[in-house]
Amino acid sequence: MADYRRVSNPRPAQPKTARPTWVMGHKNPDTDAICSALAYADLLRQTRIPEAIAACCGPPNARTEWVLQMAGVVRPRLMSDVNLRAGDICRREVSTAKATDSVIEAYREMAAHSYRSLPVTNGEGILTGMLALQDLLALLIPESEKGDFARQVTTSTDNVARILEADVVHLSGNSSDEQNFLMMVAGSSEPVMQERISLLPKDQLLIITGDRVGVQLHAVEAGVRCLVITSGFRPSEAIIHAAGKNGTSILVTDRDTASTTQLIRGARSIHSAVSTEFLSFTPETKLQTIKEKLKSNRHQVLFPVCDPETTRLIGVFSRADLVNPERPRLILVDHNEFSQAVTGAEEADIIEVLDHHRLSGNLVTKEPIQFINKTVGSTCTIVGSAFRGYQIEPSRSIAICICAGIISDTLNLTSPTTTEEDRSVLEWASGLAGIDVAKFKEDFFSAGSVLRGSNIADAVGSDRKEFEESGYRISISQVEEIGFDYFWPAREALQDELRKLIREQNLDLACLMITDITLNDSILLIEAPVEIRQKIGYPKKDSHLFVLKGVVSRKKQLFPFLGSLLAEDPKSGTPD
Repeated sequence: MADYRRVSNPRPAQPKTARPTWVMGHKNPDTDAICSALAYADLLRQTRIPEAIAACCGPPNARTEWVLQMAGVVRPRLMSDVNLRAGDICRREVSTAKATDSVIEAYREMAAHSYRSLPVTNGEGILTGMLALQDLLALLIPESEKGDFARQVTTSTDNVARILEADVVHLSGNSSDEQNFLMMVAGSSEPVMQERISLLPKDQLLIITGDRVGVQLHAVEAGVRCLVITSGFRPSEAIIHAAGKNGTSILVTDRDTASTTQLIRGARSIHSAVSTEFLSFTPETKLQTIKEKLKSNRHQVLFPVCDPETTRLIGVFSRADLVNPERPRLILVDHNEFSQAVTGAEEADIIEVLDHHRLSGNLVTKEPIQFINKTVGSTCTIVGSAFRGYQIEPSRSIAICICAGIISDTLNLTSPTTTEEDRSVLEWASGLAGIDVAKFKEDFFSAGSVLRGSNIADAVGSDRKEFEESGYRISISQVEEIGFDYFWPAREALQDELRKLIREQNLDLACLMITDITLNDSILLIEAPVEIRQKIGYPKKDSHLFVLKGVVSRKKQLFPFLGSLLAEDPKSGTPD
């Protein structure tokens, strides 16, 4: 005999995974920004932050792609922002119901977790509806209790057996099929019970009785659909035989008649109370969008998050989860200000900064953080020194990334920003990487000329940084080339792109510094008011183009020079 004393198996909870800590460089990332993020995330995973993941907020340029391919490293995850999304705030350990579950089962699940709503899924985890507590109770306590409606329960014999934790003495027909049962408690005399049974459809009758053998026998001889015997009384073999002959299921429960009747009411399935009209979200829905949509939805208390393609349930959240959600953890490398950081960084929990640029901007944190800012030529130098401090040898792939960042940012140790630490780390990392630095440098700078490509916007935007100085908003882009041959054909298009950039980003001036790595010279293409251009003391080719002999560093040479010019005539409203 089947034993229904155990309620259905609990659904296994999915293990809660640690939220990632994103290690990210600046917008329009160069090789140093991406390689330092990759290398530092690798070090953190080995030491103190196992969930550290490298990411980038802009696509790698051609040279960086060449480095990643040579190193055999997968491109960091591209993230346009770190704004919180539904997938970040939802609880993934989700209690669910099935449409075939009983009212009692669903209510017990809600009560056990103090829920007022449950997602309803099919056997494959696909969301089919939402069940609210008030709708569930409406099934248990119908509005109308008159006539046969008070007796009616839509359920299956299996559900009744499970809810009563009953011993199944005999089953007839398809016990899993739902049907409309008419409950009848054998509280009257046997003659009265016989008359009442004769007046009702036998295939719907569910008789509840105790040790009244006469009523039991008449019920099975009449062929009622189900006989429930309370208080644990076992029917005779004759009654069991008659039940098999006439198609009556017999269940025996230890419960008394009153509680049995109430529980059978709760054995009805929940499917009629399941709502298919509800608000759900995809994992990528941003928090601000969620809050806007919830303004017009006041009744729903639990919101499912589903896979947009399969509608498989991923998790759920309530309004309370929106009040003070856990913020994304972020480590900034190769920059230290919000204007250059990934969109949404202001709302993130910034836990570290690793950089080699000047301190600027309005970076503010709620708690003290590790802030490393060193006067070296590359952030990859700082990361390499950190590996050495931990006495950990990076893999060959990571060593290649460290070399590439240093070679890129110091123009192979020829930039005025270069320090002895850069030289030391490059020598150490190149040994681990097994590369010839001179050959690597030649191949790296030959790997991709952005000026040779057809996308002029990439030439201006692939390594671009914005600054604020003396009230002016400045954009400085830099590209490294082997000679200036590819610049001249693109000259006018590049000027147009700088003008477009000023309009779209509301800038005061924008410039592009093209550096010849073989001569360690640069030319400067600038779009700025005439009074600013007239102050530039470098030799000029025309009113917008200047020759910068010996200038190769945006950070240490060009930006300080422009800053000094602008400081002579601060923008209106800026204090002296």
